[in-house]
Amino acid sequence: MANASGVPATAPGTTEEEKRLAFQKRAHNARKKQQLSLQRENILSQRTSNPGRREALEAALRQIESQIEALG
Repeated sequence: MANASGVPATAPGTTEEEKRLAFQKRAHNARKKQQLSLQRENILSQRTSNPGRREALEAALRQIESQIEALG
């Protein structure tokens, strides 16, 4: 369950240290997801007629999209 700010509520009895670590993990995941999204946009903006380069871009795009999906 999330509160009004969109931050998931923590379980009762959670220590301040656990809350801090959970917040840091969420922040790290958000930054990583943003970074991957920017990489994805960069790949999608590239145009090439070289079949080898196109295959490499498609492979990179699949990898980035799977990493984004893994982050949730």
